[in-house]
Amino acid sequence: MESERVVEHRQSGSAYWLRERRLRIALLIAFVESLLVLFNDHGWWFIVLAAGVAVVAHWFIGRRRSGLVHEITWVAAVSQLLAVMVPVLWVLVKTIAIIVLVGLAIFLLVALLVDRR
Repeated sequence: MESERVVEHRQSGSAYWLRERRLRIALLIAFVESLLVLFNDHGWWFIVLAAGVAVVAHWFIGRRRSGLVHEITWVAAVSQLLAVMVPVLWVLVKTIAIIVLVGLAIFLLVALLVDRR
């Protein structure tokens, strides 16, 4: 049996539509922004600034209002925070890979120096 979804009190149809799809929209925006940041030479400080503005807007404006404003500020804040995480994780993974490669090189160098045939 299928249950019908109920629109909350004072919520428009567009706010309901956005609420049903907000996570997918935020993930799509974050994906596109992350690709632009990773393959662009401008740096990612603009994304950090945009994330700060989006979170402040959601905290002070979006949380106090219901409906479409709340949903838009939520999507903006989540997408910007996800877009900030991608370059940070990129640098973290790259650093770990370099550390592992240097450790492997040191291990192999020691193994070659210890073997004195």
